[in-house]
Amino acid sequence: MDLEKAPQATPAAPAPPPPSAPEGCIAAAIRIPVRIVVLVLVVPVRMVWDALVVGGKFVQRTLLLPVGRALAWLGRTLIVTPAVFLWEQLLVPLGHGLGWVGRMLGAGLGWVGKALFVWPWVALWRYVVVPAGAGAGRLGRVLFVVPAVWLYAYVLTPVGHGLAWLGRMLGAGLGWLAMAVFVWPWVALWRYVLAPVGRGLLWLGAVVLAGLAWMGRVLVVAPAVWMYAYVLTPVGHGILWAGRGIGTLLRWMFVVPVVALWRWVLVPVGKAIGVVAREVGDAVGHAWRIAGRISRAVGRAIGTLLRWIFVEPVRWAYRTVLTPVGHFVRDAVLRPVGQAVREAGRSARKALAAARESARQTRADVRRMLFGAPAREAAPIPVQKHRREPGAAQARTLGSSTTAPAHHQPLPHAAAVKFTKD
Repeated sequence: MDLEKAPQATPAAPAPPPPSAPEGCIAAAIRIPVRIVVLVLVVPVRMVWDALVVGGKFVQRTLLLPVGRALAWLGRTLIVTPAVFLWEQLLVPLGHGLGWVGRMLGAGLGWVGKALFVWPWVALWRYVVVPAGAGAGRLGRVLFVVPAVWLYAYVLTPVGHGLAWLGRMLGAGLGWLAMAVFVWPWVALWRYVLAPVGRGLLWLGAVVLAGLAWMGRVLVVAPAVWMYAYVLTPVGHGILWAGRGIGTLLRWMFVVPVVALWRWVLVPVGKAIGVVAREVGDAVGHAWRIAGRISRAVGRAIGTLLRWIFVEPVRWAYRTVLTPVGHFVRDAVLRPVGQAVREAGRSARKALAAARESARQTRADVRRMLFGAPAREAAPIPVQKHRREPGAAQARTLGSSTTAPAHHQPLPHAAAVKFTKD
C-alpha cells in the first residue's frame, strides 16, 4: 500500500494572448486627429441622445404608465368584469341547463329508439330466428350431412381409389408410348446428326473469322497506326505549341496586368482603407464613451444648478415658513373649529335622538288613547324544587362568606358601592 500522497496536478497555465499585429505609420498618424474630430462631432449627438433618453423615461413614468394603468383599469372594468359576470352568472348556468336538457332529451330519445328499433329486432333474433336456425340446422344435418358423409365414406372413396389406380396405370402406359414416339427419335437426331454438323460449322466459322481478322489488321490497323505516328502526332504537337504560345501571349496581355493592379494598387489601397475604417470605428467608440462621461457631468451640473435655483429655495420655504404657519393654523384654527363642529354634531345628534324619543312616546300615547292599553302577559309560575335536590351555587356578594353558606340578604347599598383608584 502506497502511504505517500500523489503529487497534485498543477493547473495548466492559460495560453498567452496572440501578439497583436504591429501598427503601421498610417494608423499612428491618423489616430489622434481622427479621434479629436470624431469627439467634436459625437459629443452633441451623445448629449442629445441622453436628453432624449431622460425625456423618454420621464414621459414613461408620468404619462405612459398612468395612461396604460387607466386604460387597463377601464378595460378591466368595462370588458373583463362584465364578461366574467356574464360568463359566470348567465352563460355557465344556461350551458348547464342546456346540457341537462340535452342529456334528458338524449336519454329519452335513446330509450324511444331502443324501444322502436333495437328491442323488437333483439326479441325477433333471440326468440324466432335463433330457435328456427337451430331447428333448421338439426334438420339439415339429419337430411343432408349424415347421408353425404355416409356416401363419401362408403361409396365415393372406394370408387375414387379405383379410378386413381386405373389412372396411374394408364398414365404409365401413355408416358412410355409418348417417350417412344416423341422423345427418343429427337434425341437420336440431335446426338447423331445435328451435333456433328454444328461442330463442323463452328470450325468453319472460326477459320473464316481468323482470315477476316488478318485482313483487317493488314488493311485497316497498320495504315491507321502509320497515320497516327507520322501525320497526326506532328500536327497535334504543332497545334499544342501554337496554343501554348497564344496562352502565354494572352497571359502577358491580360492576366499579368490585372495581377499587378491587384497586388500593387488595390491591395495597398484596401489595407489603407481598412486601417482608416478601423481607426474611425475605434475613434467613434472612444468618443461615444467620453461623450457619455461628458454628458453625465453636464447633466449632473445642470441638475445641481436646477436644485440650487428651484428645489433648495422651495425646501427652505417649506421648512422655515410653510411648516410653522401650517402648525399654527392647525393648532389655532383647525383644531378649535373641528372641536366646535364635533360638539355641534354631538348636540344635533342628541336633539334628534330626543325628538325621535318624543315622537315615539307621542305615537304610543295616541295608540293607547285610541285602542287602549295592551294586555299584560301573565307572570310565569315558579316551579317548586324538591327538597332533596341540591341548590345552585350563588354568586359571591359583599354580604356572603366562603366558610359557610349564607342565607341572609346582601347589603342593601352594596350595588351602589363604587371602587376607584383613589
